[in-house]
Amino acid sequence: MARAMNKVVVLGANGAMGAGSGEVFAAAGIPVVFLARTRDKAAAGRRRAESMAKAEALSRLIEIGTYDDDLERECADADLIFEAVSENIDLKRTFFERVDRVRKAGSIVATVSSGLSIADMTAGRSDSFASHFLGIHFFNPPNVIVGCELVPHAKTDPAVTEFVAELLDGRLGREVIRTSDTPAFAGNRVGFKVLNEVAQLALEHGVAFLDQLLGPHTGRAMAPLVTIDFVGWDVHKAIVDNLQANTDDEANEAFALPAYMQSLIDSGHLGAKTPDKGGFFRKDGDTQLVLEPAAGGYRPLAEVATEAPDFVVRMKQLNRVGRYAQAMDVFATARGGEADLMRRIILGYISYGLNRVGSVVEAPRDVDRIMGFGFNWAPPSVLADTIGLQRTVTLLEAAGLPVPPILIDAAERRQKLFDEPTVDSGRFFFA
Repeated sequence: MARAMNKVVVLGANGAMGAGSGEVFAAAGIPVVFLARTRDKAAAGRRRAESMAKAEALSRLIEIGTYDDDLERECADADLIFEAVSENIDLKRTFFERVDRVRKAGSIVATVSSGLSIADMTAGRSDSFASHFLGIHFFNPPNVIVGCELVPHAKTDPAVTEFVAELLDGRLGREVIRTSDTPAFAGNRVGFKVLNEVAQLALEHGVAFLDQLLGPHTGRAMAPLVTIDFVGWDVHKAIVDNLQANTDDEANEAFALPAYMQSLIDSGHLGAKTPDKGGFFRKDGDTQLVLEPAAGGYRPLAEVATEAPDFVVRMKQLNRVGRYAQAMDVFATARGGEADLMRRIILGYISYGLNRVGSVVEAPRDVDRIMGFGFNWAPPSVLADTIGLQRTVTLLEAAGLPVPPILIDAAERRQKLFDEPTVDSGRFFFA
């Protein structure tokens, strides 16, 4: 059946993901209606979208309205209803109940949820709603990060999945990764395992030290604890709580939210979105402060910062001139407790990511693409290739980490794991 995409309605359009997702649709020339609790909030979402696009002309494609006055009328002739309200399944279901009553036959309903069960959201909904419902997980900010997870559930019509995949890949310019309807899907499951593990270690090793140790030289655009501040501590908590409660694998304990984070969340510390309180970092005038989890409170970063270990300096120098394999040779051979700690985290990322193949995603390239284009981290396969596949196997065994079967197979066949011939893997290494 031929499908059109002439109108999108965004629910929760005043939030970061609602406004950002709406910007993606409008920038592709699709008329969009932004709905929020009040017209002022919807208008704020439209201004946010304009700012993202750096184009006031975008507003000609964006209408605004409210849930009370406009939801039923606007959803009745929409081709896609895109839900981006708070990450609360009960709240989402209340909106889906209203949408189900008025949506036209064949219209698609999608959620931008970062990891709630897609199937569970359809409880009590019509068969038509369920068969036209799926997850479209954009990453924040959607206008910059092109990685996108497409998450159908067992009752999603395959034709709907194919249509949405073509829309995302073509007209919207996304890098689309299909994942199973499992907790936090692929990107957040792998990424937040690393982020929360570092947050756990901060109690012993300190915030400033860990972000220095595991900074861009290890294959990430942003250090881990700065990343949690950017994401928001409340969002971080929602994701890891969901993962600890609903997964049962080798990383389950890595998803336990540190008690000091819960205490600070209760006191209103949510990271960058609460600049007066901060998260791992905050500003006091021109002074950069850093959290001391063990002692409590904040201290000037200048008072706790230390010189980077020599092996970190050498890795940065080698990355800066494009000698990535040599930098990873330093990673593999550096001695001492600090180097062991760095290897433990990065090797754990490789192990956990590639071991999700077969359960969460179908192939290594799926994990690689969402971590590379969603998180802007060096994909697990890129790191393994750059370290050397057999050497990676040996390092994983020495660290007592599960060795992914696909890694063993590739090492035995002496074939590279990273399967993106048009992508220069050097883009993932930073100085």
